[in-house]
Amino acid sequence: MKKKVSVRIAADGVTGFFERAREHARKLDRGLELPPEITVSFESTADMMRVLSAQRVRLLRAARQKPSPVSDLAARLRRDARAVSRDVELLEQFGLVRTRYEKNPGHGKRRIVESRADRYQLVAAI
Repeated sequence: MKKKVSVRIAADGVTGFFERAREHARKLDRGLELPPEITVSFESTADMMRVLSAQRVRLLRAARQKPSPVSDLAARLRRDARAVSRDVELLEQFGLVRTRYEKNPGHGKRRIVESRADRYQLVAAI
């Protein structure tokens, strides 16, 4: 059975990063197991919001439902496939989605977008 992974997206900068590292070290020193988690940290809430636009959040939700080709995601979201592809590339750079290629019978290959997590948690202070 696949372990559930959580993605935490925080706008807490360097201070938050080091606090999380200290907390993880304390847990490991006590012999506790750390749950599988990916943390993406932004310096500010404004930086986070530039990456996580409303359209990209919709894309994350759609990819979380089921792995899909970019063209299918674009159709489901009623967006241009090139714009969705650019958003996928950005989200993949930040580790929020992953892509793979599979054969598309009679048409070469197609790019499949998969969610990196079962759950995404946004943490920001304004």
